[in-house]
Amino acid sequence: MSKRVILHIDMNAYFASVAMVNDPRLKGKPVAVGGLTSRSIITTASYEARKYGVKSAMPVFMAKRLCKDLIMVPVDFDLYEKYTNAFVNVIKKYATKIEMASIDECYVDVSDEIKNHKPLLWVKSIQDDILKTTGLSCSIGVAPNKFLAKMASDYKKPMGITVFGPFNVKSVLWKLSINEMYGIGKKSALYLKEIGINTIGDFANFKNQELLKRKFGKSYYTLIKWANGEDDSEVNTIESDLKSVGNSNTLLHATSDYETLKNEISSLAKEVSSRAKNDNLYGKSVTLMIKYSDFKVISRSKKLKDISNDYEEIFIAAMELLDKHYLFDKEIRLLGVTLQNVHHLEHFVKQLSLFENDFSSFKKENSKQAKIIEDINKKLGKNKVMFLSDIKK
Repeated sequence: MSKRVILHIDMNAYFASVAMVNDPRLKGKPVAVGGLTSRSIITTASYEARKYGVKSAMPVFMAKRLCKDLIMVPVDFDLYEKYTNAFVNVIKKYATKIEMASIDECYVDVSDEIKNHKPLLWVKSIQDDILKTTGLSCSIGVAPNKFLAKMASDYKKPMGITVFGPFNVKSVLWKLSINEMYGIGKKSALYLKEIGINTIGDFANFKNQELLKRKFGKSYYTLIKWANGEDDSEVNTIESDLKSVGNSNTLLHATSDYETLKNEISSLAKEVSSRAKNDNLYGKSVTLMIKYSDFKVISRSKKLKDISNDYEEIFIAAMELLDKHYLFDKEIRLLGVTLQNVHHLEHFVKQLSLFENDFSSFKKENSKQAKIIEDINKKLGKNKVMFLSDIKK
């Protein structure tokens, strides 16, 4: 298997940067994006504002105490979406395997494309092209996997290009504060420091791993691999030009309670399944969107083994995404579940697996294959599709 090269492209101070590009009069000034009342919180601050100590999740009244000349700009998601499409279109000129991690960051698998170029010069050309085309700066992490690429892009901002790999896990990654490790929230970082884990290296080499397993549950196995610079997850390219069926809901109160989140995802999955079935639509993948209380939005997708509109399959996929990607000590204010890449059944070219491993238990009249055949025939109006064993000789 050839060595992977993954880029993590992270737009710098995105909401504030978009505001400054959209209104050049703001350029070079301390700008923050968020609600306009004193009780609102900051979603993003420009680097000029950060010099005063202004940062995301900070109340506006506190930010204005730190920076009396702070310029507040309201949130404008339509504008952000416009610029997101613009910078992604630039990236598409260089590579095709792109996974949007959120509105302002993406992973790009350039394993094939980078072979024909001087690697760092080529990555620099992507960064410069984004800046020239959109007016927005970005930092890029280069690594053999997604976790290290993410950590590398955070290492030097703004306009940084950083390479992480097995060669500098111990010398660079392990020396970073545990606060800086992706997947570790503020509450978890405080707990880890209380038990003597101050760096990522401390986490990777902590003697009482059973204690960490009890603390993090299933997430432990992912976190310990990351701390050692390992991550085998793929860049999950989801087609964006196909239909989708989705539902989202803003929670009454922001929460990190797992059962509450699970119940909400179950409810959303039922709505999505019901709508898809009513329109005779089947999908290839499920996307879970999470908006945290600090307004940070992430979106993660999972391909299904087979096309489906079944509630249980949608729910299980969404829960797997929650378990894998949710920073469990951060409160969530909105959840969304979407069945992606959907079409009417007759549009799918489907190769049916007509046999199961346990032939004695195979009941074709109750099988998923039988249900698919039934749906196809209903749509076509005739019994044109059938099991080979049903054809009369």
